Amino acid sequence: MTLATEPATLFEPTLAAAQRRLAAVRPADYARSRNHLQGHVTRLSPYLTHGFLGLRDVVQHLSMRHGLGLQDKLLQELGWRAFFQQVWRHEGSGILQSQHLGPLPDRAYAPALPADLCEGRTGVPVIDQAVRTLYATGYLHNHARMWLASYTVHLRKVHWRAGADWMVAHLLDGDLASNHLSWQWVAGTGSSKPYLFNADNVAKYAPAAWHSPGTVIDASYERLDALARQPRDLGPEPGEFVGVAEPALFSEPPDGGFSQADARAVAAQDVWLVHPWALGPVPEGRLPVAVCDADWHARWPWSAARWQFVAARMQALAPVRWFGTTASLLEALKAARSVQGWHNPHLSAAWSDFALATPPPAFSEPTQRCRSFSAYWSRVQILSASSSIQGDLFHE
Repeated sequence: MTLATEPATLFEPTLAAAQRRLAAVRPADYARSRNHLQGHVTRLSPYLTHGFLGLRDVVQHLSMRHGLGLQDKLLQELGWRAFFQQVWRHEGSGILQSQHLGPLPDRAYAPALPADLCEGRTGVPVIDQAVRTLYATGYLHNHARMWLASYTVHLRKVHWRAGADWMVAHLLDGDLASNHLSWQWVAGTGSSKPYLFNADNVAKYAPAAWHSPGTVIDASYERLDALARQPRDLGPEPGEFVGVAEPALFSEPPDGGFSQADARAVAAQDVWLVHPWALGPVPEGRLPVAVCDADWHARWPWSAARWQFVAARMQALAPVRWFGTTASLLEALKAARSVQGWHNPHLSAAWSDFALATPPPAFSEPTQRCRSFSAYWSRVQILSASSSIQGDLFHE
């Protein structure tokens, strides 16, 4: 089975599947082969994004089972997720705007992807394979995401925000902080320089079907850097190529399973709030109520595969499942005796009406905004060293 034809069922929407994936992690193999598309990566990201597993729990499991410390590559890579979340907490919706100037002004980039790119018929095999894999599986190896983003921004002159919005809709693990800030890192608007790649890099890390000799990326890094600084879309490769249809996106669950919010279902009950980013275990003694916010999804639609992933888990967790506007959901929940659950920045500010708990941090985090991952990780190491003297490496 090739990377491009792995089914969307690659990720079973159950806690048991998430736990099996975590138990199967091999940190030494990860460190050795993580950059290869067929390397030993964890594929934990959908379960982390949607809260099947907490990042802190994953970090502590890996540390205790495998003796990992902050110098180990796997914890460093998980640290990127924590760093992006920290930036989001400080910047809020500012992460959806360029952090600073990239190689060209924002106005030099197109506001939408060209049809050949989003249909996987650019004629550059690595790009077309990445697009097909994204649609078929709802997942892409991080290296493939970087290649796709770099080509989109620097050679096709599409604004990073358009590319990030497109990708996050199709990813099972689509997280606004990790996705959009990664696109900014590639674009050079959230890093010190643009990320570039060439055909040799693809040949080193990808299967043969992805190799792209003789295409626009078959060039030196000096040449690619010059192209990134020229405001011209280089277009697809010459010739006719067969593409694939982009899967439809939905602003509401396509297969039902949800009802309108009804206060009578929760009246005088102690509710545990289940939402798309908090799909972990439900505490005993509380009524689990699953909610999907129509206002949020009108802005951020999902593929059918992602809806199915989330809805299946919600069905397993909660007998009460609502889809409605923010106002209707909040009004119905006011009938409950209490509402508890986990906060997540994907929820709008209106959800602060309920005192949702903030998940404990995975690492000893600095309170100040760090301007780069290296600065963030250095500070984490210093704080963790101080905490470890008190007997807890991951002390809050």
